[in-house]
Amino acid sequence: MQVKTMTLHAALLASLAASFDADAASIAGQTTFQNNCANCHSVDSNLSSRAGPGLFGVLGRKAAGVPGYHYSQALIKAGAAGKTWTREDLDLFLADPARNVPGTTMPVGVPDKQTRAALVDYLAGLQGPVTAAAPAKAQVSAERSGSWDDNQPGRIHHIKVTDLPPPFATSSAGNGPRVEARPNGSMPTVPQGFAVSVYAVDGDKPRLPLRAPNGDIFLAATAKGEIKVLRAKDGQASATPEVFATGLSRPYGMAFWPSGANPQYLYVANVNAIVRIPYRNGDLKARGAPETVVAQLSETSGGHTTRTLAFSKDDKTLLLSIGSATNVATEIGATPPEPIAQWEAKHGVGGAWGVETDRATVMAFDPDGKNRRTYATGLRNCVGMLVHPGTGDVMCTVNERDALGDNLPPDYLTRVKQGGFYGWPWYYIGDNEDPRLKGQRPDLKGKAIVPDVLIQSHSAPLGMAVYQAPKGAKHAFPKEYEGDVFVALHGSWNRGVRTGYKVVRVFMKNGVPTGQYQDFMSGMVLSDREVWGRPAGVAVAADGALLVVDDAGGTVWRIAPQR
Repeated sequence: MQVKTMTLHAALLASLAASFDADAASIAGQTTFQNNCANCHSVDSNLSSRAGPGLFGVLGRKAAGVPGYHYSQALIKAGAAGKTWTREDLDLFLADPARNVPGTTMPVGVPDKQTRAALVDYLAGLQGPVTAAAPAKAQVSAERSGSWDDNQPGRIHHIKVTDLPPPFATSSAGNGPRVEARPNGSMPTVPQGFAVSVYAVDGDKPRLPLRAPNGDIFLAATAKGEIKVLRAKDGQASATPEVFATGLSRPYGMAFWPSGANPQYLYVANVNAIVRIPYRNGDLKARGAPETVVAQLSETSGGHTTRTLAFSKDDKTLLLSIGSATNVATEIGATPPEPIAQWEAKHGVGGAWGVETDRATVMAFDPDGKNRRTYATGLRNCVGMLVHPGTGDVMCTVNERDALGDNLPPDYLTRVKQGGFYGWPWYYIGDNEDPRLKGQRPDLKGKAIVPDVLIQSHSAPLGMAVYQAPKGAKHAFPKEYEGDVFVALHGSWNRGVRTGYKVVRVFMKNGVPTGQYQDFMSGMVLSDREVWGRPAGVAVAADGALLVVDDAGGTVWRIAPQR
């Protein structure tokens, strides 16, 4: 009897252990999903789409099987051929999306095998009958103002705080683009007096450019984990990319230090660390292995994964922008883990907590990575960041929150004040309270800074550059462009009629934004459904031309005045 009882106990313990392991794996997979995928994908049984298709029931589903979602041609062809998603397919796709499904708009994968397995297990458990989508809320008629077919080089926009509609004036849209090949002969549209040409092509679709002192253009090939470099030969207006450094983890932001003609390092922001690579002006290959400067940027690294770098004008402060982990922090609870005064003393006024600890911020460090401190808070996703070469002001382009309607809230460009709070997640564009977090932080009312330039909602501003023609530049823009800021608008997914997909010129006066911006390069949208390009970054070349990185077409465009 004792042996039988012991056997039963052992079996029970084994069963409990197995159940615990399964629960732990499920929790791990769900956490990975929330931290890496939930911004773009839903798991609702009605298969609602966001930037990506709904993932409920994905295991066993036909490829490109969510009605109404704008899939890549590769997945459409696979679905038409009868392809369905298996565990093996999901694992392969998540390991390296761009390599395994050409044309996908999914920017990054899940390289860790164990993490990927837990995520696949979680997705495999999302099974059951698909329910009908909830009836759409009443919305205004299909007014197209601010949409892609409004784009026209030379057109000026000025959005004011008083122009903001109420929340939920329209339904929240899941309207991601389908990226098509560039039609033969198609070119972006630029203002009269300018010409556009192809400067470089790279199938790895780099995202952010940076000009070196000698004129080389460095590119962050984020999905590939590489930094690349372009060098135009004398007298040529084109270049071929070469690999400068490999083995990086989702690299994005880059900065040379110290500033001037002879930097010693190229700093690179990985998804959750900052490294620096020994550099001498003119290097085409890394002369040494990356040295870790900041080992961990935040406790979580999912959600918004771009990290941008800049140095203060005196080179004494390294600045880092970190986007939020979620859309609007609805899961972190109403109070931090310690009294607000104590929390904000460590994390800044309006600093969030939980998975959002030290997210949606600009952080500051000494150049050696020490003396970490919070520079500014409430910036949901400051993708573009620079230090103005004249004023020394820190400037951000910010992707604001989703799901409040087609025209709310605006994205923006702003100067960033040290110690400043810019609203997220509780407020937007000043004292406008997010209704999804109503009443949680009345103490912050009146503290959110209104940004300098409001940009059409859901435009997704990414990289930017102050236009300053290098001395003696042969292709300098007209004088009236000097000091203005060019911004790449990557384009919308959360708007009923898409917007963005262009480069705009932000007007400046004595280093201060005026509030107005002007369309400069457009023409990459084919229809309400398809696009062939998405501007991701801009840089001023050594000859004065403007370079625009398109991370959908894998093209670097060159814009110069016609002679």
